[in-house]
Amino acid sequence: MTSTSSPLASPSPCPPPPPSLPSSPTPSSPAPSALPLPPSLPPTGEVMVLALGRKKQRLLIALSILPNLFLAFLLSSDPLLTLASPHHCRLPGPSPSPQVLNASLPWEKGVRQGEGGGLSQCKQYLTVNGTQAGVVDCEAGWDYNVTEGLKNNIVTEWDLVCGQYWLVPLEEVCFILGALVGFLGFGFTADRLGRLKALLSSLALSVVFGVLVCVSPSPAIFIVMRFCLATASAGVYLTLYITRLELCDPSLRLLVTVVAGLTTFVGELMLLGVALGCQSWRGLLGTGAAPLTLFLSYGIPGVFPESPRWLLLSERSGDMSSFSERRERDRERERDDESFTELESEPPSSTRPHLSFHELFHSRNIWKNICVLGFTSFISHGISHCYSSFRGDVRGTTPSFYWTYLLSVCAGGGAWLLLWATVNRCGRRGILLLAMTLTGLASLILLGLMEYLSESAITVFSVMGLFASQAAAHLCIFFTAEIMPTVIRGAGVGAVLALGCVGRLSSPLMDLRNHYGYFLHHVVYSSLALLAVLSILLLPESKRKPLPQTLADGEQYRRPPLGRRRRDNVPLLATPNPET
Repeated sequence: MTSTSSPLASPSPCPPPPPSLPSSPTPSSPAPSALPLPPSLPPTGEVMVLALGRKKQRLLIALSILPNLFLAFLLSSDPLLTLASPHHCRLPGPSPSPQVLNASLPWEKGVRQGEGGGLSQCKQYLTVNGTQAGVVDCEAGWDYNVTEGLKNNIVTEWDLVCGQYWLVPLEEVCFILGALVGFLGFGFTADRLGRLKALLSSLALSVVFGVLVCVSPSPAIFIVMRFCLATASAGVYLTLYITRLELCDPSLRLLVTVVAGLTTFVGELMLLGVALGCQSWRGLLGTGAAPLTLFLSYGIPGVFPESPRWLLLSERSGDMSSFSERRERDRERERDDESFTELESEPPSSTRPHLSFHELFHSRNIWKNICVLGFTSFISHGISHCYSSFRGDVRGTTPSFYWTYLLSVCAGGGAWLLLWATVNRCGRRGILLLAMTLTGLASLILLGLMEYLSESAITVFSVMGLFASQAAAHLCIFFTAEIMPTVIRGAGVGAVLALGCVGRLSSPLMDLRNHYGYFLHHVVYSSLALLAVLSILLLPESKRKPLPQTLADGEQYRRPPLGRRRRDNVPLLATPNPET
């Protein structure tokens, strides 16, 4: 029995044409086998991702999304931990004296001495025959009328009110600064030592400091431990974010990021339910820190491998050979696919990806993108607080804590749904431009027409501004992760997230100053939001494009021309072609 072979496998330089095909009058072309075989190309990031296989890829993506459910407990619990309930001085002695007026004081939240002529919650008022006889300091402690949130938080446990109230904004500032340090530090670590090492180290630190926070005996120790916990939790969030994105091909990047964001949204809703159930801040933080122990199993060999795109840059022979072995198993089950043959070669091993700091310093396009996205992230994170507290700061009508919390959380969840529905159709740059335009427009309407707007109109424009600002904040991070090259993706995304933390600092700083200067604060952010709209025009478009690997790839992400049929040569906007 004679065996037949395909033209590609025939040893003859000029194989005869297949007998089933009739001769055609078209000029004959050389047979494919007559051409020299193309040289073996180096593997790309997309090829490395495909080498995982669809099932393995989806499993790893699911494992990278699951921790977001519990990270929300650690990163979003500050409003519950620092909620100040209405309070007044505790009546001294077992039997209250009839001359103490505190028993008749209303439970008014936020009333301080000298504000609108109201009675202070931090003083005791003595009366004789129905008239006020004197005011003395509160020495017996405070009674709290807890109607919302946790019955036992750091404010009620350590009496952080009146003269000790400054510790509450200080704790919030330290927590945000800890997240800032974590984004910068673990972003650089993920680029130099690998995503998996950065993830495991930040997970271990989150568990350790989560336990230490729960057993803190004093406000000072609690603030220090919260700073460390924020640093570690930010590292977990960042490394999972970039690892998840690097496991996806272009068609899955947005969907996977939206699913991860909605998982965080569900975790924030669960956070409120757990708070209503346990009623203790120690139990609330323990509920978030304890499950992270399970994710330390990602360090077991074969459970959660290193990012394939980072491995391609690091050129580690041991890790690369694992992909080759997996490819061999897949090839036995499926057809022979020659696109994976380059994975069988073992490149020379090294310890970390090569990064030319001289080339990075002269990468003008990359720096421009980081500056624009970092500035937009700073504005969108900072102005969110203005919308959530507008009614209380301007109109003096403070809404309930549950209303404010659910409004902010649901606006974030709705923003993710908006991005999922529009970003792949209209592009990253177009939706970011729309979100920042709506953010600035809502701010200008609230500031310019607040005397003529009703309560319902103020609520509508506040929700619109909060919704648009959170959509812009989410899209800034996703946009940065797509256009930053793999060799500096951790540091680039960490820098943009850190600038977002700088914007978030405005909220506790305003609380520390009792919200004085709120109007000027809002005006400055509104003006900067309009400037951000103009700077977004300098960004490239990353829709359906592969993730850049090297600095040269990142320089290729240039701003498209303003006109479709002409080349844009505006000096201040043009970006040089790195190939010329």
